[in-house]
Amino acid sequence: MKVIAIVAGIALLASCVLSQHGPVPETTLQTVPHVDLNRYLGLWYEIGRYPNSFQKGCLGSTAMYTARPDGEIDVLNSCRDEQDGSLREAKGRAWVVDKASNARLKVSFFWPFRGDYWIIDLGKEYEYAVVGTPNRKYLWILSRTPEMNPEILEKILENVEKQGFARDNLLFP
Repeated sequence: MKVIAIVAGIALLASCVLSQHGPVPETTLQTVPHVDLNRYLGLWYEIGRYPNSFQKGCLGSTAMYTARPDGEIDVLNSCRDEQDGSLREAKGRAWVVDKASNARLKVSFFWPFRGDYWIIDLGKEYEYAVVGTPNRKYLWILSRTPEMNPEILEKILENVEKQGFARDNLLFP
């Protein structure tokens, strides 16, 4: 478990520096106007993601977000290993860096490494969320259910393309 957390931390730190196409100004990625963190908490299923080293071989990924007494958020990412079906988990914490919107957070799985977690799309009923990084290296499509309506997914894909993410880079494990 510690190895996964270390790798995740290093990858997140690297994501803050350069994308595959060089640096992209952070101001160009648009987040949603406001996130009600109480509604955002809970279980999310990963529908799609950009490939990354810390989720290599992961199937059925989920993220559980729980409020902490200090105002931060506990993060528990889980998946099944595609080789042997064993449970893989990474525990971390997140905190809001833009209190006006609550849409820009930092996440850390291993101190002192931390990465961006920007909510760039969100369903009206918090039924789906799209999280990306300003350098366009990381992207996740999340849903409250294990499967997503194809029409909603297509609309999400159109929106992420408008934000500068390449649809063809997404994995749908």
